[in-house]
Amino acid sequence: MRSAPAERLLVDGAELARLRQSDGDDVAAAVRVGLIHLRPWMPWATEAAADPVAQRARGREAELHWDQGSDYSYVLRHSENGAILGMFGLHRRVGPTALEIGYWLHPDYLGRGYATRSVGVLTEVALSLGDVDRIEIHTDEANKASAAIPRRLGYRLDRIEPKTPQASGETDRKQIWVTP
Repeated sequence: MRSAPAERLLVDGAELARLRQSDGDDVAAAVRVGLIHLRPWMPWATEAAADPVAQRARGREAELHWDQGSDYSYVLRHSENGAILGMFGLHRRVGPTALEIGYWLHPDYLGRGYATRSVGVLTEVALSLGDVDRIEIHTDEANKASAAIPRRLGYRLDRIEPKTPQASGETDRKQIWVTP
């Protein structure tokens, strides 16, 4: 039986909450504002991803994946005003006893430590699950801001793998960061 993380996690100044279908409109609005920032690194960052209908469908899918134990998607909201700061996820796609952490942040909240603090909380929570012994974070070699997060948290660069770029800012080199 797979262990699941808590549906709500406190982060200094914010809260990670399980992504729900009802978050779709807010997520779509955050994606729309962040498209220019996200497009170089996220192949999914398109006009279609900024559509509330698409994000409500994504929320339904996230609920199903959570219940199946394959992915745990979170929306990060500001603790005072409820604004969406970004999205984070724990994904069971890197091995039977491992999770990959993925993330993106709303451009208005960059450089304030939200992503680092959230990934730190998710790392601790994931490692406390009984069936997880390793966490990975994958970053493109050119995405220095994204790679700074695992570095700050004490992850080590395990390897660099070749990959086919999927977004305009990506290189053909994927960095794989792992928990020590």
